[in-house]
Amino acid sequence: MKLKVCGMKNENNILDVADLKPDYMGFIFYEKSSRHFNSVIPEISEDISKIGVFVNATFDFIRGKVEKHNLQGVQLHGGDETPELCERLKALDLTVIKVFSVKNQFDFKVLEPFEDVCDYYLFDTKGKEPGGNGYTFNWNVFKKYPSIKPFFLSGGIGPNEMEALLLFLKRPESDLCCTLDLNSKFETAAGLKDYTKLKDFRKKLVEANYIKEDL
Repeated sequence: MKLKVCGMKNENNILDVADLKPDYMGFIFYEKSSRHFNSVIPEISEDISKIGVFVNATFDFIRGKVEKHNLQGVQLHGGDETPELCERLKALDLTVIKVFSVKNQFDFKVLEPFEDVCDYYLFDTKGKEPGGNGYTFNWNVFKKYPSIKPFFLSGGIGPNEMEALLLFLKRPESDLCCTLDLNSKFETAAGLKDYTKLKDFRKKLVEANYIKEDL
């Protein structure tokens, strides 16, 4: 299991969270977001993949941010991004994560056009905002997951969800869940992550043998 901490914003906070060695850190390039990133990413370990989060952005806009911030991947969170855009971004040797929003049910047929043009799917809670809504969706939908593509699990995951999360990870429908995406439930303010909460959450995953202790 890997960890992604998304919605990073403050330079010192980025450096603090980087000490926890998440596999990915997410930076949101969407002006309407309270976690909009409009600064310079400090130097962090090359073992951490920097992921740019975009909402229905153009190819040229995305490519500009990738080049400016030396991003290793992109997360397409708008819902209107096309398979053609994914394919063009993959050609830049980027990790491409296509996001789909879920509530109580989900039609997995919408994944079919993206099967060959992205590296991962990310499933987030359908809410008022494109992301960071702060509550989970019904994970039972994965009982009908038809793909063999690994996916990120997002949407309201926090310390209070640990028990339910560990139960989910023991079930067969979680077999392709490769990464947990953490955001609003670990914040003291929008874009400002609570280091202690993240560390404790990580420790519990280590104790449950889902990630290795390497701090």
